[in-house]
Amino acid sequence: MDEDLNKPLFDMFIFETSQNLEQLEQIILNNEKGSCYEKNSINEIFRIMHTIKGSAAMMQFNNISTLAHRVEDLFFLIREHSLSNYDSEKLSDLLLDCVDYFKASLVRLESGDQTEEDSSALMQEITEFLAEIKKLISTPKGAEEQEPAAAAEAPKKVQTSSYNNRFVASFFFEDGCMMENIRAFEIVHKLEEFASEISYIPEGIMDSDSSIEEIRKKGFLINLNTNKSFDELEKFFTQQIFLKNLELNQLNEDTKEEAPQVKNEKTADKKSGNLHEASSIKETSGGPSVSNSIISVNVSKLDKLMDLMGELVISEAMVIYNQDLQGLDLKRFQKSSQQLQKITSEMQDLVMSIRMVPLATTLQKMNRIVRDMNKKLNKDVKLEIIGEQTEVDKNIVEHISDPLMHLIRNSVDHGIEQADERIKMGKLADGTVTLEAQNNGSDVLIMVRDDGKGLDKDKILKRAVENGLLTKPQNEMSDKEIFSLIFLPGFSTNEKITEYSGRGVGMDVVVKGIEEVGGKVSIESIAGVGTEFTMKFPLTLAIIEGMNIKVGKHLYTIPIKDIKEFFRPKPNDVFKDPNNNEMIMVRGNCYPVIKLHEYFHINPDAQELTDGIFIIAESGNQTVCLFADQLLGRQEVVVKAMPKYIKKVHGLSGCTLLGDGEISLILDIGGIIAIRSGA
Repeated sequence: MDEDLNKPLFDMFIFETSQNLEQLEQIILNNEKGSCYEKNSINEIFRIMHTIKGSAAMMQFNNISTLAHRVEDLFFLIREHSLSNYDSEKLSDLLLDCVDYFKASLVRLESGDQTEEDSSALMQEITEFLAEIKKLISTPKGAEEQEPAAAAEAPKKVQTSSYNNRFVASFFFEDGCMMENIRAFEIVHKLEEFASEISYIPEGIMDSDSSIEEIRKKGFLINLNTNKSFDELEKFFTQQIFLKNLELNQLNEDTKEEAPQVKNEKTADKKSGNLHEASSIKETSGGPSVSNSIISVNVSKLDKLMDLMGELVISEAMVIYNQDLQGLDLKRFQKSSQQLQKITSEMQDLVMSIRMVPLATTLQKMNRIVRDMNKKLNKDVKLEIIGEQTEVDKNIVEHISDPLMHLIRNSVDHGIEQADERIKMGKLADGTVTLEAQNNGSDVLIMVRDDGKGLDKDKILKRAVENGLLTKPQNEMSDKEIFSLIFLPGFSTNEKITEYSGRGVGMDVVVKGIEEVGGKVSIESIAGVGTEFTMKFPLTLAIIEGMNIKVGKHLYTIPIKDIKEFFRPKPNDVFKDPNNNEMIMVRGNCYPVIKLHEYFHINPDAQELTDGIFIIAESGNQTVCLFADQLLGRQEVVVKAMPKYIKKVHGLSGCTLLGDGEISLILDIGGIIAIRSGA
């Protein structure tokens, strides 16, 4: 690709190719269980490959374009000869290897590396598979000699005797949609399935990039024969993406000869020129127009919008709670401020909803992981997905893919037994991993369940002792605490090192990834029945509910989701354990005490424990009791990252600006607990 290539065009290529690859991968996984690919799937794969080929060629990514072209040739033969006796499993493996190549290439291109990976090995495999396909084709000699790609490039010419209706369609694409020639050819390609005698203006839409500008200025004109009715054809066009204006006319027998023919340059010029006029009439006359209700927006713009929304929330609080207004009787101001709060709240909800995306794509990716592991581990594990339309903030989605992948791998590798072992235990030979997502108030829960052998507490404890990972006596540890040991770095119960386990790497990544977005993970397991991992994430990271506290002259904010309760202690409630650590007993439960003024080395106002306040906070499966001077109240706060010039302090996750202009530091409960325990 040229260095001066238009960046928006490059971004569009990356986005659309990624979307196509996700769709392609799902089609492959849905079809590989059958003896052959369904007809609709074959057509869709052909369309995807053709789109990738054309857009990659336009961007001058020749290796990607050539490989896509070869896959297109393969499916052209399968489609044209209605083949069904090929090795579908081998085809799926080959296609998934191509998908991996395309994805790896996109990652390299996004990183700025313009040197494409070598695709010669894949090209050779496809060529060999093509040779096998050709042996299956029982057609007259010479029928195979037609070049598949060349045949695909030109519109089909079907016998016109069975097509009685003649139509002329003209339309424009939406401004900024990019790659108009490829989009036009996609429509022509779809029309070939039920139309004949297709001609269009401009010609050569895949041969020259100059057609892009012509389509933008004059639109695209199609002349065709079909048995479809006017309403059916209009519905077809209105379902095409990025279509802006449509003019569809049906020609009767007397006017068929007046239809535009691409071979006649004068007619082509005349009709292309009239296309502007037709579209203008269509828009101004109140006739139906085609407009897609979904637009793509760069994530950076959404981030900027959220930042501005946060600034607005802060400014609103600074105005409404301005100390200069204290004690004044301002009824009209209060009424106006209430209306402002209502509007701001609605805007905040709307901005947050714009950033919300379904988890479907992330969850569906796990099908590929289970599929590959089944092949390599010789297992038959099914993946069931529930609640894939659950929505979460886009920034969080980007962080949960890796933790989810490790949990799925753990369930398939460690959890699910081999078929013969499951049968001996009275279970079905094939295991099941269930991946479920659901909303829970202001949080999202993602559960990974398996019907495997469950976690072995004794084995976990034995390995933890061997590695010196225990921080308290075994007899004082609950089941959840024992299970949580598998999240420690370097922990593994596998005796042998395999591709998926044995090195003690993976489960600690789960915890780190989840904690990065303010989440938690917990484990429940029953021996012989199965294991369930539950991940809990906030819906968004930008604006949170927090409890403001004061320690000396300093202000801190604790996320509400981390607080269990708060109370004032009685004299002598606090005692010391054998290690000289301060502890407190609350309703039979013993919690470690962390005095925030000692932790942050500041002077407190409350010299005695009875003068301050205790806050019971938890992170993961660990709970502590924080001591502060006083509570200031609950407030919705905008999370801001700590400035880069400030040295990172463990126990702080960010900062926020309060309504009175004061800066409050947001506490990271998990970080505070980790420092205390020496982790």
